[in-house]
Amino acid sequence: MATLRFRALDLVNQRETTQVSIPEGKISDYFGSNVFNTKTMQSLLPSEVYKQVIQVIESGEKISTSLADSVASAMKTWAMSKGATHYTHWFQPLTGTTAEKHDSFFELDGELAIEKFRASALVQQEPDASSFPNGGIRNTFEARGYTAWDPSSPAFIIEINETKTLCIPTIFVSYTGEALDFKAPLLKALSAIDKAAVDVCDFFDKDVTKVIATLGAEQEYFLVDEALFNARPDLVMAGRSVFGHTPAKGQQLEDHYFGSIPPRVRAYMIDFETEALKLGIPLRTRHNEVAPGQFECAPQFGELNLSVDHNSLLMDIMSKVASKHKLKVLFHEKPFAGINGSGKHCNWSLGTNTGKNLLSPGRRPKDNLVFLTFFVNTIKAVYEHADLLRASIASASNDHRLGANEAPPAIISAFLGSQLSAVLDALEQNTDVIEKGDNMYLKLGIDKIPEILLDNTDRNRTSPFAFTGNKFEFRAVGSSANPAQALVVLNTIVANQLIQFKNSVNAEIEKGVKKEVAIINILKEYIKESKAIRFEGNGYSQEWVDEAEKRGLNNFKTTPQALKAYMSPKTVDLFVKMGIYNERELHARYDIYLEEYVKKVQIESRVMGDLALNHVIPTAIHYQNKLIANVKGLKEIGLGEEYYASTLGSIKEISNHISDILKNVDAMVEARKVANNIEDTYERAVAYCDDVRNYFEPIRYAVDKLELMVDDEDWPLLKYRELLFLK
Repeated sequence: MATLRFRALDLVNQRETTQVSIPEGKISDYFGSNVFNTKTMQSLLPSEVYKQVIQVIESGEKISTSLADSVASAMKTWAMSKGATHYTHWFQPLTGTTAEKHDSFFELDGELAIEKFRASALVQQEPDASSFPNGGIRNTFEARGYTAWDPSSPAFIIEINETKTLCIPTIFVSYTGEALDFKAPLLKALSAIDKAAVDVCDFFDKDVTKVIATLGAEQEYFLVDEALFNARPDLVMAGRSVFGHTPAKGQQLEDHYFGSIPPRVRAYMIDFETEALKLGIPLRTRHNEVAPGQFECAPQFGELNLSVDHNSLLMDIMSKVASKHKLKVLFHEKPFAGINGSGKHCNWSLGTNTGKNLLSPGRRPKDNLVFLTFFVNTIKAVYEHADLLRASIASASNDHRLGANEAPPAIISAFLGSQLSAVLDALEQNTDVIEKGDNMYLKLGIDKIPEILLDNTDRNRTSPFAFTGNKFEFRAVGSSANPAQALVVLNTIVANQLIQFKNSVNAEIEKGVKKEVAIINILKEYIKESKAIRFEGNGYSQEWVDEAEKRGLNNFKTTPQALKAYMSPKTVDLFVKMGIYNERELHARYDIYLEEYVKKVQIESRVMGDLALNHVIPTAIHYQNKLIANVKGLKEIGLGEEYYASTLGSIKEISNHISDILKNVDAMVEARKVANNIEDTYERAVAYCDDVRNYFEPIRYAVDKLELMVDDEDWPLLKYRELLFLK
């Protein structure tokens, strides 16, 4: 291993920056060039057919076979003109990655070779449903499942090593109709919030006929050289380093954040950005993040379903392009101990067909009342379903990051900023409403919100759910996660809350209360009821942990604890009532997430045991023997104990660390065996969490101490200083 380490270091020293070719002209000239977008459709379809397709996309209606045939023909013509030879249904199963099966346009019709692509191939395909995570919905002998075209997300062409494939975004469902992916429930949640928000907008503006949830997903990631990555089995197998002593220099100088981007990294960024832009992903931001070796990219916000597709596609592009630059991109939330981990900050808002952002106030008091309505209802939804939101971002990898004094804590809270908090406090306490003409005014002056909002609402990076001017930023989502998992929950709980609000207002109006007065009175109740979820201070502090407990907020530090919220009667009732999941689908997801947790901790445990027993301990013994030979030599030449006492101390210390490693690895393996024999999925996950994982830190402590003692020339594992700082 030591030889592999130094060979890898030699390779890094020989690396040169990969030359990148950028398309000629402005970005706007090639943006979306590999996307079958509305502009392309309009140029290839008859005008009447094009109008029908757009209507289907906007309304969500089922597409007819004849219309699908027209689209399929145009799509094939376009894709083949671009050089595509194959097509695939591109979907997002519950593996956390994307999936695809390529089929050729080429067919034999008798002896005639032709290219075909019919409506049947566009609209539906049949992958094996039992081979993907399904939570028991499909048995191994029940293989049938279906992918079905999502017309609202445009098809695109992926280029890999000079080959091009037409990719058609789809949902993935079982033969019996249950959702087996992230997209199907997301589309249902987006439909639910559209309807609920339009109904509430009807109180203010009857021209609003559609509300679109929007998303801007910031993506953090680490980069390491490919040779260094391959020389660390833990990075290869688990995506994170299970061992590694903190280097002398980490991020304490705060010199990496927004610093000059290293040339190799910059070339990589330009390369994957170019590919992303051709695929219509509107990347606008690139920069160094806080930790050494950590970076970020961010797109302009867009319609939420498409933005989720873009994020999944972007992660795939980033991984593929990295190999061209002899780099590896790490999406794990905490690949290195002692420095910041990575998140996927999801900036969420609601926009109307009339062009209004419902989470952005206007200049008139009426506009501010619209803003407060959606703002307060969102906070109330987060308060009512905080545990479910926590469950939506739970994973083995995110457990390493949440609450680690550099990411949002595991306690769900909402940050509003001191100015907006003051507005809500004043609204809660003020009972006087004054009529002036057609508008309703409050003595507290909600007409002043636009003046305070953008300039005076500070940001709080310790908050998992923060208001940042005209949107909420869900900061607790993990960098490796498909954001749909969390956004299904967020959109569902807000939709449910808006329905309750509408019903409450209507009930008051039926009693003869003026509409605006009813709205304000109900908002005041919500502000009072949800006050416990609002927190403006340091989410990393022990004071907040103590305060949150007093407020009755839960602090689920581990995934098994957090995931239980999925099976609470309150959650089941919510999802079934809103039509997002049935009970079978919900229970399947709960089982899948628990199994995924078990498998990831199991892999980490096995990697840790392998490295400790087969690499670290033999190296430590080898070095210890050198020290023993040194002591013997000093004795033989007649030197007294004072000349080798410290070396004897080192020999004993190495023995103690070796003993600790052997003892704890043996105990960890036994705990794993016990856990593997537990039939109940939840109890097995708890055993892995509380028993197996309990040995990780003592094993790591002893290994990291040995790293400081053993001769650098002998140490088998690449060190943090090499992984983090060599570009």
